[in-house]
Amino acid sequence: MDRTMLQQHLAMAERHVALGEHHLAKQEALIAELDRDGHDTADALKLLATMRATQRLHLQDRNRLLAELAH
Repeated sequence: MDRTMLQQHLAMAERHVALGEHHLAKQEALIAELDRDGHDTADALKLLATMRATQRLHLQDRNRLLAELAH
């Protein structure tokens, strides 16, 4: 993959990481609200775990692209 393509993929990966952080924060706030109001949070916590796993993949992808660009 050429440098321009790597940079484009990196920009997309950075957007995914930023959006993921936003979604994680919203989900965590929602869980806190549900818990505060006495609602069951089991499903929301399962979704949060999935979202965190996805975020780890986004971070790994971004880090891989950064490493490729560094060479």
